[in-house]
Amino acid sequence: MKQIYVGNIPYSKTEEDLQSLFAEFGTVNSVKFVSDRETGRFRGFGFVEMADGSCADEAICDLEGKEFDGRTLRVNEARPRPARPPRDTW
Repeated sequence: MKQIYVGNIPYSKTEEDLQSLFAEFGTVNSVKFVSDRETGRFRGFGFVEMADGSCADEAICDLEGKEFDGRTLRVNEARPRPARPPRDTW
């Protein structure tokens, strides 16, 4: 399985729309949009998990920079989130 980062997603789109877009390249295991913790509003990016790594690579190559409902998608392999220093608690 391979996880893909997708940024600059139009706010009008749904997870189902993104799944349909990536399904052209192979089996999509999951799609997850990221929402703001405070407001619950979609933040314009998400993650797609595909079953086959070679299909995921093809999707990344073909969809990077593609216009999607008036916005240019940013598509690349997801990287682990960097560790953040602990927050000070009062």
